[in-house]
Amino acid sequence: MPIVRPLLTDADFKEVLEKSIPIRIFKDNHLIESGGIVIRFTEDTIITQSGVSSLGYHGRDSCEFFEVKG
Repeated sequence: MPIVRPLLTDADFKEVLEKSIPIRIFKDNHLIESGGIVIRFTEDTIITQSGVSSLGYHGRDSCEFFEVKG
């Protein structure tokens, strides 16, 4: 069973970035991305990559982010 942990702080995002841990992203209670990894983050935006040329830009204030392990 996977372990799901919410990502809220810069330290949370730094950890998933450094360890290339896949994340799930929800917006308006809908899953909009699953399995992508964080490649960069700012105080406003989380940038993810889910494929070779597939980048996603997600607002920190409009989305919910979760680490998925296992």
